[in-house]
Parts: sequence; structure tokens; C-alpha cells
Amino acid sequence: MNAPTASSGAVDNAGRDTRMAAMKPRTGDGPLEVTKEGRGIVMRVPLEGGGRLVVELSADEASALGDALKNVVG
Repeated sequence: MNAPTASSGAVDNAGRDTRMAAMKPRTGDGPLEVTKEGRGIVMRVPLEGGGRLVVELSADEASALGDALKNVVG
């Protein structure tokens, strides 16, 4: 039977590592963000009730979305 040690972390009876992944702090919903990441465009939209919708778009998709929004808004 393997016992947990300070250097290896928690281990179950089969010898598997049972440590959990690090939790990232939640930094809030924040404003609407659009950034270029690599070859794509990433849009982060805050949602009512908390959280964010994260969408990755190509340049063509972002342009089509912009046109569609302009048609609705005027």
C-alpha cells in the first residue's frame, strides 16, 4: 500500500496520484473584450447572472458578425 508523502502528493490504494488541479481565482465577469490571439479573434461577452461567453472567430466570421449587428442596431 502506498502512503502519501510530502514530495509526491496524495496517492490512492492503486498508487494513482489523486491531487486536484490548481483552482484559478475568479476575477469577475468584466467588460466585453475582443482580442486577437494567434490566427483567431476571441470575444468574451459577460452574461446576465454571471460568467462569460467565450467565442473564437476567424476574421471572416468576425466581419460577418459585425455586419449582422450593424443591420440590427442601425
